Amino acid sequence: GSDSERSLLLLFVLLGWTEARRLSGGQHRHHSHCIRADDLQDGEVPTVFRSRTARWADHPAVQLVPVLESEQSGRRRHRRHHHKPGCPNLKLVNTLTADVNERSISPWKYTIKEDANRIPRQLAFAECLCNGCIDGKTGQETTELNSVLVEQNMMVLKRKPCRHPEDDVEGFVFETTSIKVPVACACALARS
Repeated sequence: GSDSERSLLLLFVLLGWTEARRLSGGQHRHHSHCIRADDLQDGEVPTVFRSRTARWADHPAVQLVPVLESEQSGRRRHRRHHHKPGCPNLKLVNTLTADVNERSISPWKYTIKEDANRIPRQLAFAECLCNGCIDGKTGQETTELNSVLVEQNMMVLKRKPCRHPEDDVEGFVFETTSIKVPVACACALARS
């Protein structure tokens, strides 16, 4: 009785899981409906994916975008000349009040990367400021060590063009895919 029923149930679960993985290709999931371009506002998330937006809101790459936009608009208002930051001298940075990306021996900055065919459309990406790392004793860059990006996988939606089957108008299919988002920089031994 009960052992054979459990075995049969387990077999059905495994077969269903195997078939679902086979149909999805094991990595990407497609939303099979072509959504008319007119049915979506610019940047709007399709209804079937709305639960994902709550998870995106917790991702640092999404949370940093409004902060960076605010900083950029503040710089424009004050008309300060902003040059591209290079590898800083650690002694010149006020290490007590600076953010961790400025106090790091492998410092980085964040920039907003925009992709019109991705949801979320804007993400904050880290960019290393040094090729090497800052020597803690001298405060100067040393190339005995390397600054390397630290990346985090993030699930996003990629928009692909399609023709709507009912009236042959332009539309979009959304594909769930994983991308690597640079979130910080770290100091590593140089590869020789």
